[in-house]
Amino acid sequence: MARVAMENWEERIRDPKIECMSRDEMSALQSERLVKQVKNVYDNVAFYREKMDALGLEPGDIRGIEDITKLPFTTKEDLRNNYPFGLLAVPQSKIARVQGTSGTTGKLTLASYTQKDVDVWGECVARALTMAGLTEEDKLHVCYGYGLFTGGMGLDLGARALGCMAIPMSSGNTQRQLMCMEDFGATAFACTPSYALYLAEAAQEAGIVDRLQLKAGINGAEPWTDEMRLKIESILNVNCFDIYGLCEVTGPGVAMDCIHHKGLHVYEDYFYPEVLNPADHSPCADGETGELVFTTLAKEGMPLLRYRTKDLTSIDHSPCACGRTLPRIQKFTGRTDDMKVIRGVNVFPTQVEAVLLKMGGGVAPHYMMIVDRVNNLDVLTVMVEVDERFFSDQIRELDALRERIADALKQALGVSVVVKLVEPKTIQRSEGKAKRVIDNRNLV
Repeated sequence: MARVAMENWEERIRDPKIECMSRDEMSALQSERLVKQVKNVYDNVAFYREKMDALGLEPGDIRGIEDITKLPFTTKEDLRNNYPFGLLAVPQSKIARVQGTSGTTGKLTLASYTQKDVDVWGECVARALTMAGLTEEDKLHVCYGYGLFTGGMGLDLGARALGCMAIPMSSGNTQRQLMCMEDFGATAFACTPSYALYLAEAAQEAGIVDRLQLKAGINGAEPWTDEMRLKIESILNVNCFDIYGLCEVTGPGVAMDCIHHKGLHVYEDYFYPEVLNPADHSPCADGETGELVFTTLAKEGMPLLRYRTKDLTSIDHSPCACGRTLPRIQKFTGRTDDMKVIRGVNVFPTQVEAVLLKMGGGVAPHYMMIVDRVNNLDVLTVMVEVDERFFSDQIRELDALRERIADALKQALGVSVVVKLVEPKTIQRSEGKAKRVIDNRNLV
């Protein structure tokens, strides 16, 4: 099935009163909600009351959204220190569900939702699905994991709010995923970008791409490049969309890009975005990269003030060609905790991915970065999958390719790289968030 051509795209806006609101109208709505929220957390959350008291702040000092910079930050460490229910603004009896991080060790980062919070979550995901062209006539194949991780449940709630069919496959068993995708006639699928590429390659190998009815991919939960999006789209003949969220704020549905792919529209009526300089927390101008910070303007169960996401992006408040006036955050360059400093240079996995996707000629976008310290010097090794033909007595060709990749990576990263070429399927595929970096320096 051919994907919907951009020139024939019918822009669908689920809630024009919000998504096309003027800046003055939006600021008024945000101010009203922020003032109410600050009083709420001061009265009901000891953690915030103590933080504000330490700053000499009272709720009355916050008169509008322009005063948000006076408020204290919240970090993931704060959430862990108040685990599990220390940040509730309502009695536990009002909590309809909890969601948590997908981590497997240590205390969870737990977020609590009232029924109203769940309803808002579903509505925001429904807006995102509408942005991808979905209607109540569609069938959404969800292969994000269900459980404490927000991916599966978030897309399920969005499908429910939109009125389309949800196919709750969860993750794993790729062959079964493809069988059901074909048999059920799924028109859209949702998963991480790395697993989307894995699914696309598996469908291509199985020779079933032409039998699928897919038109859209809803992909998020990890940083990815436009090159990877185009790769998935070219294999499956779909439009792919970048959806963003985090369980602390509300899971997927905080933001998503439209058909123009000029940034992810933030649903700022519920989640107020700031982009700040990570060093001094000063506001970044539009187009300037910084750390994304969110304040939940209407969340009931566990509202957060100025939550530091550690995601690095920039913001654009200009209107989009799609007609929405919601601000747009750009694709993430990475996270402050994903960044690796190699011999004084900041290196992100997405930079490696972008280089490999441009190489062509039998170079696959599957890689692993390994950082070691040898004789007090950082050494970055990048394992890269290449076509099998390079390993059949083509030593000179293999060496030339290795040198070409190393040169391209050095130019892009600003540091020299040891390139190790490996056969296809050597690097483990991920059905969840892809693990791209092994830093052995932490083990010394």
